Amino acid sequence: MLNFDALGLRPELLQAVTDLGFTSPTEVQSRVMEQLLPVQGQVDLVALAQTGTGKTAAFGLPLLEYFGKPTGRPQALILSPTRELCVQISVELEKYAAHLPAMRLLAVYGGSNIATQIKALKQGVDIVIATPGRLMDLQRRGVLHLDQLTHVVLDEADEMLNMGFWDDVQEVLKQAPEGRNIWCFSATLPKPIDAMTKTLMNEPIRVQIGQRNSGTTTVTHKVFVVPKEHRYSGLRRLLDSAPGLYGMIFCRTKIETQELAERLVAEGYTASALHGDLSQQQRDLVMQSFRHKRVKLLVCTDVAARGIDVQDLSHVIHFGFP
Repeated sequence: MLNFDALGLRPELLQAVTDLGFTSPTEVQSRVMEQLLPVQGQVDLVALAQTGTGKTAAFGLPLLEYFGKPTGRPQALILSPTRELCVQISVELEKYAAHLPAMRLLAVYGGSNIATQIKALKQGVDIVIATPGRLMDLQRRGVLHLDQLTHVVLDEADEMLNMGFWDDVQEVLKQAPEGRNIWCFSATLPKPIDAMTKTLMNEPIRVQIGQRNSGTTTVTHKVFVVPKEHRYSGLRRLLDSAPGLYGMIFCRTKIETQELAERLVAEGYTASALHGDLSQQQRDLVMQSFRHKRVKLLVCTDVAARGIDVQDLSHVIHFGFP
């Protein structure tokens, strides 16, 4: 099996990867880096791979490999659809850049203090990880400049389309300087994204991991057919039948999410809601409690949960069709 040494990464990155205990890249990491590293990242790329396959390292390590001399303005921009994913990417990149002390990373997203982000941008940042809404806000304020970008990464591009950010994404790509490279990572390739690859990208290399829309083979799927009015009692029976259950329950709306979490708590379950109406501080507290298993049931909308990285889940439950 191919290991990270064989990919030709600089010693500082190999040391960081070793520190993290990684030896062999995932399939998406090896196939993407085999395309990007030999050409020093100077190519457009479309990678189709499911969430959770290691895409952050696939684009993060090549970005850090060819990090140039600091200019005071961002040289790379990573766009993500949600705050949680934005933070997660930033945390992972900081680990990979542990032995690159000159590297300056900044995550900018709604719900956090914009004044702090503006101050950091004015001090100089090399790689910005952003949600589209906060990025556009900082641009309107004249504090985030894209004129020196060499790379733009779109992570979870199909989710940005689903969430209504696609017009903003295309506007950002048009503002980036001529000759910049675009790396697009997505689980699927809807028509608007496919059209973008033809109009704004230059003969992109395409990498596809597995079959489109294929499910993971490590999950057992079960369906319980119950009348709508009995869904809640059916859910309770499922929860009670699985001692030690630690999982996520997905609802379609924010209101349903909050109401279900409150009902479960009232009946003695350790549950919390996660949805878009919570402040960033509230979301952080909920996720901290869930990660430390003080809360065993996270009731959430799919948008709010995008990008969450939690280990050892026993169940993922859809409270109705997703």
